[in-house]
Amino acid sequence: MAKDNKGSLPNEETLADAVGQKSINEIFEENKNTITYLLVGLLVIVGGYLLYRQMVKLPKENEAIEQIAQAQVQFERDSFALALTNPGAGFLGFVDIADQYGSTAAGNLALYYAGISYLQLGQFDAAIDYLSDFSPAGDVTPAMAVGALGDAYSEKGDFDKALSSYNKAVGKSNNPLISAYYLMKVGMLNERQGNAAAAREAYQTIKEEYHNTPQANDIEKYLVRVQG
Repeated sequence: MAKDNKGSLPNEETLADAVGQKSINEIFEENKNTITYLLVGLLVIVGGYLLYRQMVKLPKENEAIEQIAQAQVQFERDSFALALTNPGAGFLGFVDIADQYGSTAAGNLALYYAGISYLQLGQFDAAIDYLSDFSPAGDVTPAMAVGALGDAYSEKGDFDKALSSYNKAVGKSNNPLISAYYLMKVGMLNERQGNAAAAREAYQTIKEEYHNTPQANDIEKYLVRVQG
């Protein structure tokens, strides 16, 4: 009769644990110098970043915020030329802030302000350059930035790029006021180019999906204009 050895054998879970534990110990012993170097290197990287953030990044961010305030004052006054290069009181304009503080949030925002300022001054190529370099965040700003690009392209007579930008602006925001505003531009620019079907589609979308926006108030007259 065969002898039952089940009681003397380790179960599978115990055996796996033993082998796994042994393997980990062996791996550590064989590679402990490498592991130590890696851990030390990681600590150096983390410590270096925290030191950089505390000693360099945050002070530079604060400097940029202080610098941009005066340029924003001039921007709100529609003094766009001053806001760009000479806002007064010894502060930098948007152009220099974007150049010297480009790695900061305020420096990035200066790109947007510079783009809008150049757009208002009729310098459309400069507006496109700055707006294209701007990295927007949030719900409203991305749509406003790409919509402003559409305005610059439209002023240059590049209507294909303008339409593309306006359509992107519509899709970049969940704010119905913003979407309807740029959808109206899509419709009007298509109508100007003789594309009545695309214009009608834009106006109809405003009527059906954005009926609580200012653009919807007199949308019927636009729809009548592009019928047929």
